[in-house]
Amino acid sequence: MAGPIRVGIVGCGEVTQIIHLPALIELRALFAVTALCDVSPSVLASVGAPFAGVHLFADYRQLVEDPTVDAVLVCNPDAYHADVVVAAIRAGKHVLLEKPIAVTLAEADAMISAESQSDVMVQVGYMRRYAPAFVEAVALAAKVRGDIVLARVHDVIGPNATIIDNTSNIYRAGDIPDSVIAEGRRRHAERVKEAIGVDGGSRAAAYSLLLSLSSHALSAMRELIGMPERVIYAAQRDCGRFLSAAFDYGHFVCHFEAGVDRIPHFDAHLEVYTPTEIIRVDYDTPYVRHLPTRLTRIGPETNAGVSVQTMFPTRNDSFVAEWRAFHRNVTEKTRPKTTLEDARNDMVLARDMAAKMA
Repeated sequence: MAGPIRVGIVGCGEVTQIIHLPALIELRALFAVTALCDVSPSVLASVGAPFAGVHLFADYRQLVEDPTVDAVLVCNPDAYHADVVVAAIRAGKHVLLEKPIAVTLAEADAMISAESQSDVMVQVGYMRRYAPAFVEAVALAAKVRGDIVLARVHDVIGPNATIIDNTSNIYRAGDIPDSVIAEGRRRHAERVKEAIGVDGGSRAAAYSLLLSLSSHALSAMRELIGMPERVIYAAQRDCGRFLSAAFDYGHFVCHFEAGVDRIPHFDAHLEVYTPTEIIRVDYDTPYVRHLPTRLTRIGPETNAGVSVQTMFPTRNDSFVAEWRAFHRNVTEKTRPKTTLEDARNDMVLARDMAAKMA
């Protein structure tokens, strides 16, 4: 592909404004933003104003057919992901899809089927897996896989607004019709019921949290230590805002915990324990750019001491690393590690965890 990849974006909310657009501007030699789509006319106009010549659409179907678009970034609400992705694939556009890929396995399978019948590539936006420190942790964990005795996945954060409102100036929609908002909520509840059998209450809230916040943690866990054999137990408390589970890996157990509290913090990490070493990866909020993901190794030092080594290979933003990988995959015609098929495993785990919560 000659020249920068021309990107059209569906959904111009917080993630697009704070994270993706700055990353694409930073990588302007590789990408050019040529089209935007949003259901809010005011957000669409405001976000598009700095981009000369950008095409603005209220309907994603027009954006995916735009000849100035080579690839589509999908950042609209989860329950509409499959519609946009399938339309983009059929229009011959590559796709970077924000997580979760969908709400139901049927939607995931529809996207997988569409991609398999095309010549385009879909990469799922699990940016945590592209952080250089995490990539190094995966290589380290692979060497000790048979020696692992315990693993932990922890993801407890405060409301994103406590960070966003203090660091960013966001264009927010005040002009979306109530009927459109109500339809989005109805559609999401309908999809949740299709997935787990209920459309409201604590278990539905827990499933939605598993798809949103926890899909990042589950995806990173799978790359670090593999897919578990089964869910041993899963529970939700506080109306689905706090989750805990245990996964069976045969010769060890991985403990999982996630939740959203009211503290303005971001406490997300993975740990792998062997008898002689602990490997840990710590993530910070993605809403403040260029906060590095950290890799820590803990081991013995002489007979009575402990050695702790913490490092990060770069301060480069994980989303920038993700977009660089997307560019390589498009231009070199390679498959991403975060494929639709790969991400489907997180939906299976979320479904199985929700079933245990029943």
